[in-house]
Formats: sequence, C-alpha cells, structure tokens
Amino acid sequence: MYRAVFLDRDGTIARDVHYCRRVEDFEILPLVPEAIRLLNQEGYKVVVITNQSGIARGYFSEATLSLIHRKMITTLEQGGARIDAVYFCPHHPDEGCDCRKPSPTLVIRAAADIGIDLDRSYMIGDDPKDVKAGRVAGCRTILLTADPTQPHEDLQGICDHAAPDLFEAIQWLLEDAGSKSTHRSRIEESRRPL
Repeated sequence: MYRAVFLDRDGTIARDVHYCRRVEDFEILPLVPEAIRLLNQEGYKVVVITNQSGIARGYFSEATLSLIHRKMITTLEQGGARIDAVYFCPHHPDEGCDCRKPSPTLVIRAAADIGIDLDRSYMIGDDPKDVKAGRVAGCRTILLTADPTQPHEDLQGICDHAAPDLFEAIQWLLEDAGSKSTHRSRIEESRRPL
C-alpha cells in the first residue's frame, strides 16, 4: 500500500482567493512545486482534498472547477511536481453532506481508490477542518499558519505539527517519517531550477 500526503488546495497549494471562480485568478504559492516534487521523489502519492461550495452557491460550475484544476496540475508539472488525484466536495455547508471537511469521507474514499495506508500518511492544510479530517481518517496532520508557535486552540492534541508554508511542512514531514538519510540532499536539489 502507498503512503500519501493529502493537501488542501486554497491557502496550501494556491493563494486563497475568495471563491476562486476564474482560471486566471488561480495562482500557485511560492515553493509549492518544490515541496510536492520532494514528496514525489520520496514515493508519496499526492492527493488534493478540497471543499468547493462555490459550485452549490452558483459562483462557478464543475466545468470551471475542472479547468482550474487542470491549470493547477499543469503548472505543477512544469515545476517538476505531480498531483496523483483531486477530490472535491461541491456542496453547500447547510446541505449536511458527508463529504465536506472536516468529514474524513474524501480522504477515506481516496485511500480506498488508490490503495493508501492512512496510518503512514499525512494531511496538510491551513484550516482546522483540514487537520480534523486527516486526524479522524487516521493520518498525521500539519497545520499551515502564519505563526506556527501559536496554532489554533481547538487543535490541541489534533495537529501534530504547525508550519508557516508547505515547503517547511514537507521538511518536517520527511524527518517525521524517517527519511532523514535522503531528505536533506533532496531539499537542496529541489531548490535548484529545472
């Protein structure tokens, strides 16, 4: 079974644009391709898990979301990084669906579809909902926060680590997972342009 890293989209991979509804507004954050490339090199599956209630609210269609995700995948590929799968919840928070984070449903579904060992996997996001979904699914969790020394109070005992950005989160993850022998050279290598 595979190890995986489940990533939130907005605020983790890309700039958090309020209900990003246009392809041209989607922008990958700095060092994200390098961070994901490290995971690819270490053999992790990389799966995006994202709430997209803008569909239910009528702000954009599933077709537009598909174009945005195509841009995300293509931009990351140009940086030498690969996303293995994208799962999204299109529902409004009031619909009471079972797939919207903090529910772990999409994480568990992806694990079943791909063959992922959740006990050896991680969930990373910038919202308490992300880490709660990961923890309930059985993953270790990392919260991205502007001040990693002050994680959210309601994450006491839920978040395994806090980091300011995805690149630093991945450095910690690789140490935590026991890849110490190779990750330092891979980090230096990932900083070099392709």
